[in-house]
Amino acid sequence: MKNILICGSLAFDSIMVFEDYFKNHILPDQIHKLSVSFYVPELKRNFGGTAGNIAYNLSLLQSPSFIMATVGEDFLPYSERLSRLEVVQDYIKTIPNTLTAQAYITTDLDDNQITAFHPGAMMESHQNNISSVTEKMSLAIIAPDGKDGMMNHSKECHEKNIPILFDPGQGLPMFNKEELNEFISQANYIALNGYEAEMLMNVTGLDIKQLSAKVEALIITKGSQGSIIYTDQEISIAPVKVDAPIDPTGCGDAYRAGLVYGIVNELSWEKTGKLASVMGAIKIQQRGGQNHRASLSEIESLFGEKLS
Repeated sequence: MKNILICGSLAFDSIMVFEDYFKNHILPDQIHKLSVSFYVPELKRNFGGTAGNIAYNLSLLQSPSFIMATVGEDFLPYSERLSRLEVVQDYIKTIPNTLTAQAYITTDLDDNQITAFHPGAMMESHQNNISSVTEKMSLAIIAPDGKDGMMNHSKECHEKNIPILFDPGQGLPMFNKEELNEFISQANYIALNGYEAEMLMNVTGLDIKQLSAKVEALIITKGSQGSIIYTDQEISIAPVKVDAPIDPTGCGDAYRAGLVYGIVNELSWEKTGKLASVMGAIKIQQRGGQNHRASLSEIESLFGEKLS
């Protein structure tokens, strides 16, 4: 059994669609006194958070996962959902007198996003400790979470010899050069989008070659342009074409589910990247991070071969 530990956020996402373009309503010369209102006739509250999204996609792949996260007193509907998905919740801790993290995401017709995020109980993620994990883990993901929690969990996984995928995502700006170098030294793999890669290189002073030399694989996603995996060679992963992309929310998490599945099941990097792209392509055809559905056989059909 290949167990995957996901250290990251659980959140409720309120996703709104602005049926126009932000650029038509934000004047560059007035940005210093910004005051805008977007009419959003479409709103949906979804289950989200990096840990929840990754676990959901792993459930589609019939791969067991364990979430380590902190949540608020409003978490019950999400807990019931995770139970139905057979995601292990032993390492999810409820913090009294708090709310589960909440994201408010507005997307325009160009798929640009404006997000407001209330961290809530997520800021107490350091209250969880990797020493409480009794199962043997094949891989741990350090995904966006409370700052102290991310740092502690990475260090503890490293000390416990659990291979690490460092996935800082939108949490990357929380860390300084010294802290990021510490993450890099502990990681076996690093996953970033193009913007995050540029930011990481700017802060650490490392270029792509230097950064990739420090890990077994550096994975950089480029949206509709596919992705690149840097190992002992540079591997370009073509995107999976989608006729009608709808919502990019959670596509990175879907990609990472395919990525970690490939890593723990020892697929080649070419196949791992392809599976990751397949998962992202399935997700982008539905709104929200966890509203897409696909059977394992449907995923295998898009992937082009059996996975089990």
